[in-house]
Amino acid sequence: MVRDRLNLAWLQLLSFAIATLAASLLLPSRWLVDALVLLLAAVKGRVIVLDFLGLRHAPALWRGLLTTWLTGLVVLAGLAVAIRALV
Repeated sequence: MVRDRLNLAWLQLLSFAIATLAASLLLPSRWLVDALVLLLAAVKGRVIVLDFLGLRHAPALWRGLLTTWLTGLVVLAGLAVAIRALV
């Protein structure tokens, strides 16, 4: 069961990586590409936290802490992108 879950997570991560590459090559708007890449990075991070780090069945506190950290990281990266666009 765990092995199947890891294989599914690996396939998800692979598909998100391909989607990131496709978005960066095909979308015309730079801010849309940045937003989509950050969104996919957040989703990939969540998959890694839950499946590869094994926190899917951990106490809610640990999942919440790592999800909050990941969200904060993505928000800060988004702010950096916004500042870069304004300058």
